[in-house]
Amino acid sequence: MKIEVFALCDAATDNRGKMNLLGTFDQIYAAKLPVVHPACAIALRIRFDKMEEGKHAVQLQLVNPDGIPVFQSMEGEVNPRMGADIGSVAVNLILNFQHVKFDEFADYQINLKINDIAMASLPLRVREMPRPEVA
Repeated sequence: MKIEVFALCDAATDNRGKMNLLGTFDQIYAAKLPVVHPACAIALRIRFDKMEEGKHAVQLQLVNPDGIPVFQSMEGEVNPRMGADIGSVAVNLILNFQHVKFDEFADYQINLKINDIAMASLPLRVREMPRPEVA
């Protein structure tokens, strides 16, 4: 299997296998803590070869710098199937989040596991908004 897309973005849609992404990012700026990000999405596109047909467990987890989950991990499964004349198939997954709360300015990480194997990770930096310099 191959991860073709793994992105944190403002929004994502899947229209009959065509994935659309809007506003990918890896940093959030805020004036004060806690930081509550109103809405975002994780877009994931995984390509499976013919020999990988069947069920696969997928797990996503957002962790703080100490590796402690910010909220409960998201778990599900995909079950790619393909006809005899198809050599591979891509599966799109879009997870939408609302009101994600961050208690500290820090470097967070979004981890992806498939079949309990670490496949990829994304950084998410939560930073304090720079204060304007007084002249």
